[in-house]
Amino acid sequence: MRANCSSSSACPANNSEEELPVGLQVSGTLELVFTVVSAVMMGLLMFSLGCSVEIRKLWSHIRRPWGIAVGLLCQFGLMPLIAYLLVISFSLKPTQAIGVLITGCCPGGTISNIFTFWVDGDMDLSISMTTCSTVAALGMMPLCLYLYTSSWNLEQNLTLPYKNIGISLLCLTVPVIFGVYMNYRCPKQSKIILKIGAIVGGILLMAVAVAGMVLAKESWNPDITLLTISFIFPLIGHIMGFLLALLTHQSWQRCRTISLETGAQNIQMCITMLQLSFTARQLVQILSFPLSYGLFQMLDGVLIVVAYKIYKRILKNKHRRKPGHAEGCHNKKSSSPKETSAFLEVNEGVVVTPGPSEPMDHHTALELTSHISSCA
Repeated sequence: MRANCSSSSACPANNSEEELPVGLQVSGTLELVFTVVSAVMMGLLMFSLGCSVEIRKLWSHIRRPWGIAVGLLCQFGLMPLIAYLLVISFSLKPTQAIGVLITGCCPGGTISNIFTFWVDGDMDLSISMTTCSTVAALGMMPLCLYLYTSSWNLEQNLTLPYKNIGISLLCLTVPVIFGVYMNYRCPKQSKIILKIGAIVGGILLMAVAVAGMVLAKESWNPDITLLTISFIFPLIGHIMGFLLALLTHQSWQRCRTISLETGAQNIQMCITMLQLSFTARQLVQILSFPLSYGLFQMLDGVLIVVAYKIYKRILKNKHRRKPGHAEGCHNKKSSSPKETSAFLEVNEGVVVTPGPSEPMDHHTALELTSHISSCA
């Protein structure tokens, strides 16, 4: 990485004499309000999601950080490499290429925690990965950018948004700690907070995303190549993250979690870094990619959630249609949605899991297998 020039008047990106284009001239008050609202929303969202975290499971992830290690490998190994290969494959201009690469080098975003909840993922792993990737970004972002841009002749020095990273860490860790405490002291109330927070948080995230796009509407560049890359980039990240988790014998629940964490990037951090590093005229050409990436990663996440819900419903219907189901294991009174959901969790966690992350007691596994076999 080159020297930080965020405080130097000689740096073109920080020259106050150059005026912003009309579309980038957002009043200081409006921008401050938008930033404060986003921070408060993120804090409330992480508090509600923290209510799903159990201290015992969280400690198991910290004590045996195999899932976190796989997630970090996806985040700072796969994503920057995919970004670099896309830049080479589409022969992008330097100003366009740097936007794609910085997006790929950013840590995971909070939006992945929302989608992980809706696909019944491992929330303890999801929040741990988001926090660890944000901390790791302090060192991994400059390292990845140095490795992939060392052969490029950049006119500007890339300035890392350390302040933004620190704010993100505070908005992540402090509310989650309160949420974990709430779940420990009042488990029943925490479940209600979690459900409400997941719904409201998803709506607020979409509203903030739309508001951010409206504020930067003049930065949109209708380049079909950039739109194509921003569409396939998160999809490739989701697929590759899932496959790597599968190859490392993670459970299906962890595979879904790592997949969503891999494809979802912290777009706000990417935009902040671009604003610190490039001139206003260059931002018009660069900002369109992270904005479109943020839009498509949200759409991809919604599609993944919908596909998972359909898949889950199909499994439930197939289970209900099994012959002898009502007589052998459950009568009509006990065939409730709650018990059906529990069956799906056992079925997925024990029978379909490609390789559990932690060893299971042999006697317990035999009992669960014989129970499912008798129900079939």
